[in-house]
Amino acid sequence: MATQKKKPERLCLGCQTVRPKKELVRIVRSPEGVFSVDLTGKKPGRGAYVCRKPECFDAAVKRRQFAKSFQGPVDAEVLKALREELFPEGA
Repeated sequence: MATQKKKPERLCLGCQTVRPKKELVRIVRSPEGVFSVDLTGKKPGRGAYVCRKPECFDAAVKRRQFAKSFQGPVDAEVLKALREELFPEGA
C-alpha cells in the first residue's frame, strides 16, 4: 500500500490559520538584513508566511507579528514597501 506524501503547511501571521505552503507568501529577511517578498520560497534567510490577502498582512502588522517572527523590530517603511509589492494599488 502506497503512503501519501505529507504536504508542507505553514501558519499565516495574520489570520493565525494553518494552510498549505503554496497558498501563502513568504516574507524573508536575508542574512544581510534586507527584507523582501519571496514568491519562490527558496531565498536564503529567515522567513514568515502570510496569506495572499491584504487583511491578513495588515493584521500581522497591527499585532507586531513580523517583529516576533524575525526576532527584532521591523521598520514601518519596510513593511509599507512590502505591502505595496504584494498588493499593488491598481490590482
